Amino acid sequence: MSPTARLILASESPRRRELLAAVGVPFRVIPSGVEETPRAGEPPSRFVRRAALDKGEAVAARHPASFVLSADTIVVAAGRILGKPRDRAEARRMLSRLAGREHKVYTAVCLLSGGSGYRDLGTEVTRVRFRPLTAPEVAAYARTGECDDKAGAYAAQGAGMLLIDRVAGSFTNVVGLPMTRVVAMLARAGLIRVSLRGPAWYASTGGKG
Repeated sequence: MSPTARLILASESPRRRELLAAVGVPFRVIPSGVEETPRAGEPPSRFVRRAALDKGEAVAARHPASFVLSADTIVVAAGRILGKPRDRAEARRMLSRLAGREHKVYTAVCLLSGGSGYRDLGTEVTRVRFRPLTAPEVAAYARTGECDDKAGAYAAQGAGMLLIDRVAGSFTNVVGLPMTRVVAMLARAGLIRVSLRGPAWYASTGGKG
C-alpha cells in the first residue's frame, strides 16, 4: 500500500490486510511484533482487549503522526481460550473439542493516534457452531495446513468453512477483523468518508489527529 498513507495496520495477517483493503483507502502494514499470553485468571474479554491495545501502542509509539489500527482474535470454547496450535496433534485436539459444539470468537479492535492521544477500542463477539466431525475428517483438515497459524486451529475463509454449521454475528470477525465495526471506527476518527464520485466506495480524509 501507499508509503504515505496515514493509516497503519499493525498486523502481518494477510486476512486482515485483505479485509481492510476492501474499504478502498490506503494504509501501510507495520506488524507490532507483540506476542501476548493470558494472565492467570484473566477473562477472555479482558485479555483480547489488552492484547489489541498493547499491539497498537507498540506501533503508535514509533509512528506518532499516523493512526494505527490493531486487533487481536481469540477462540473461546467453554470459557477456555484456544490459541494457535503448537503442532498438528494439538490442532486435531482443538478441532475435536469444537466439533458439534458452539464456541465464541472474540476480536478486539483498537484505533490509536499516538500524537493526539486519540483512542477507540471495542470488542466484537461472534458465536460459531461446528457440525459434527469424524476423526478422519479432523485429521484430513489438519493435514491441509490451514490450522497451523490460526486461533482455534481453523480458517473460516478457507476450507475451514466446511467445518461450520452456522454463524451468529459478524462473519468477518471470525476471519479476523469485524469490518462493520472497523468502518464505523474509521468514520468516527474522520479518516474516511463516502466517495461522491468515481468507482471507490470510500475516500480518505485528513483525520482528527
